[in-house]
Amino acid sequence: MKFAYRFSNLLGTVYRCGNLNFTRDGNSVISPVGNRVTVFDLKNNRSDTLPLATKYNIKCVGLSPDGRLAIIVDEGGEALLVSLVCRSVLHHFHFKGSVHSISFSPDGRKFVVTKGNIAQMYHAPGKKREFNAFVLDKTYFGPYDETTCIDWTDDSKCFVVGSKDMSTWVFGAERWDNLIYYALGGHKDAIVACFFESNSLDLYSLSQDGALCVWQCDTPPEGLKLKAPRGWRADLLQREKEEEEEEEDEEEGDRETTIRGKTMPAEQEKAGKVKYSRLAKYFLNKEGDFNNLTAAAYHKKVHLLVTGFASGIFHLHELPEFNLIHSLSISDQRVASVAINSSGDWIAFGCSGLGQLLVWEWQSESYVLKQQGHFNSMVSLAYSPDGQYIVTGGDDGKVKVWNTLSGFCFVTFTEHSSGVTGVTFTATGHVIVTSSLDGTVRAFDLHRYRNFRTFTSPRPMQFSCVAVDSSGEIVSAGAQDSFEIFVWSMQTGRLLDVLSGHEGPISGLCFNPMKSILASASWDKTVRLWDMFDSWRTKETLSLTSDALAVSFRPDGAELAVATLNSQITFWDPENAVQMGSIEGRHDLKTGRKELDKITAKHSAKGKAFTTLCYSADGQNILAGGMSKFVCLYHVREQILVKRFELSCNLSLDAMEEFLNRRKMTEFGNLALIDQDAGEENGVAVPLPGVRKGDMSSRHFKPEIRVTSLRFSPTGRCWAATSTEGLLIFSLDAQMLFDPFELDTSVTPGRIREALRQREFTRAILMAFRLNEKKLAQEVLEAVPQDEIDVVSTSLPELYVEKVLEFLAASFEVSRHLEFYLIWTQKLLMSHGQRLKSRAGQLLPVVQFLQKGLQRHLDDVSKLCDWNRYNIQYALAVSKQRGVKRTLEPLDTEEDTDASDDDSLQLLRRPSDDEEEEGMLV
Repeated sequence: MKFAYRFSNLLGTVYRCGNLNFTRDGNSVISPVGNRVTVFDLKNNRSDTLPLATKYNIKCVGLSPDGRLAIIVDEGGEALLVSLVCRSVLHHFHFKGSVHSISFSPDGRKFVVTKGNIAQMYHAPGKKREFNAFVLDKTYFGPYDETTCIDWTDDSKCFVVGSKDMSTWVFGAERWDNLIYYALGGHKDAIVACFFESNSLDLYSLSQDGALCVWQCDTPPEGLKLKAPRGWRADLLQREKEEEEEEEDEEEGDRETTIRGKTMPAEQEKAGKVKYSRLAKYFLNKEGDFNNLTAAAYHKKVHLLVTGFASGIFHLHELPEFNLIHSLSISDQRVASVAINSSGDWIAFGCSGLGQLLVWEWQSESYVLKQQGHFNSMVSLAYSPDGQYIVTGGDDGKVKVWNTLSGFCFVTFTEHSSGVTGVTFTATGHVIVTSSLDGTVRAFDLHRYRNFRTFTSPRPMQFSCVAVDSSGEIVSAGAQDSFEIFVWSMQTGRLLDVLSGHEGPISGLCFNPMKSILASASWDKTVRLWDMFDSWRTKETLSLTSDALAVSFRPDGAELAVATLNSQITFWDPENAVQMGSIEGRHDLKTGRKELDKITAKHSAKGKAFTTLCYSADGQNILAGGMSKFVCLYHVREQILVKRFELSCNLSLDAMEEFLNRRKMTEFGNLALIDQDAGEENGVAVPLPGVRKGDMSSRHFKPEIRVTSLRFSPTGRCWAATSTEGLLIFSLDAQMLFDPFELDTSVTPGRIREALRQREFTRAILMAFRLNEKKLAQEVLEAVPQDEIDVVSTSLPELYVEKVLEFLAASFEVSRHLEFYLIWTQKLLMSHGQRLKSRAGQLLPVVQFLQKGLQRHLDDVSKLCDWNRYNIQYALAVSKQRGVKRTLEPLDTEEDTDASDDDSLQLLRRPSDDEEEEGMLV
């Protein structure tokens, strides 16, 4: 399916809000990102976003003890039961209220959620198929204010709940006779976290002011006794027991009746109730009221307590002695979530203010993972020519480069002092050029990771866009205030020319990929074409009906697309300056209504338009996006809408719904005008931008959904969009699709394997690619002997060569048979190269896809070879140094001097085991 693009990954945002979790093996971190969940594999250095989304931002995530299931709860109280094995949603449930925390019992049979001032215990879903996955077991009352945290005992007999009313409540998961509930005080602020000790009922409680209370229980977990049933249950059990005993012995007289092996309450001795006593109280906060405790985690086996504070500092303590092990400041914002992996080596921290995710190894005091997205909106993006990297620029002034395979940011440039407005790669892919509102255009080297060129204008300007020609020698940028285009030389950094003529701000620049023609779009309702080398040539001016917002050349340079303010996309012939067609996209945007809008969404759509355009790799389609949650894919020649992609379904963003809820409209106005979250956010004061630290003022707002930039990958297999949610990547998921090619009834897997047995390899390959099953095509290609690849590749028809090359390009990313597929690629290109030149434009995405896989293997093999060469050089140097040292050793006695030649050759003797171990390379 050519247009079956599906959501594949979310980059640019690593943490938003909610709680962090480690997987059962401790090698991966599960981080909530808006209304999605991203899994960061720390061992294999990869990040992957699950293909599911909630209606609102995720509030909390609970993992089952076996690591197979997860319950994801959003801010509206709706829960998703997710299988982490098959990455799909198993069940939907609504808790009828905002849930603060959720936790599975260690045995995996139950889970508890805290909602309002109550705690509810549910039966966890089992491995068998059930009609209802969530069944309410008990509801626990006690706290007077909202509940905040949960923790279970190791035997799943009891759990503890903390509350904002400064109390901690211990509840029994079963009907215990000596423990129904127990309330603990001793704090002067809201409870942030509470933890049981390992295999004990002793617990720790931490409050927001940094106080830690140590509580000791006088009863071990084995001392809990089941409560005898009362009422009709007791009568029924007693009657059944009496009938059984009468059948066994009718002559026996009165005797003591038992229930479940316990005596009846009348004859039972009164059991002692569970009691708690406070052993100690410690204080973690030494910096006053403005450094509140915000998050904590405790590892029961190594007795390690991790606490995070509003100032971005975290402490490591050893309990119960309360010894400070380590303290470090990791951020300028508050630590929102803390998690420890199963071995206790890695600690994960989430900072929602800046969108940071950190994994710290406390023993070696080093970062395992340190990622941060753009804490303001991303404005622009660009793919590298081989499709391996994506560069993004944001309003925060940062330029980040992301690896599309791993999903991680590996370099961040912070030289810009204001928002970045445009980013682009040069044709070689080794240089990034960016424009900014700080009046500079900068060039960054991806080999040395430095800013090696800074282009400026004679007088201060704000640059709104940037473009680089196909040779990489000419850099141009458009100014917002002077309406001019500045042209520099990449080699010298000198200003070559200033192009004037526009009467409005420059909104977009684009170079022709095949010629030195620059197209500039402006708000003066024109698009101008400039010839960079032939200054004597007449400049073309394309007149539009409205302000131009974006401009883009087709990959072959034969067509130009322009997006205007009246929601139209017009197509032009740049050679003859003739309009070739137009697309009306007003009804395809489908914008939503903001909470404070006084007009309906239908009328507000009249003022919306496409702000970014991008041609597909083959030039037949074009992507368009703007102030909407939808991205439209159009067919250029037919001028029709092919598909519309919804980037987000997160109702926590503004302008998502077409109709507003009537319950929010009152006689005094919209309830959205009332800032309900003013004052404190999760117990921490949020200051206004620019005010002094400690100011208790705050404001709450909902960001508006919009698409700021779109780019197709050079391989044509995926496209990326920068939006309010982050950097979203959509790719072709061919594994779940049946897409045959010229299929008839004679093509079956049985006949394909029969052709292989008869050694008719060409016929088998043709039938396999007509059926278009990936595993079958792999089986057929790998069955061809290496010495016959040349003959088979020559006999393939030209139509199937493109499909075989595309399959080889996809195989380079996953297969280990590198040399075998390289031979196939070489033979195909050598035998069909001349004939494929006539279809170079259509084959360009396939060739770039092939180049991407080869380049990745080249980088990996070169790094491995460099490492091996270094190890060999080191081993030779060590052995040479030892040889010189041994030749310089003096002979001690005459016996050594008169010894035979074999004994005197100290250099040739075998080193001892200690010496071998000393020089061994790990």
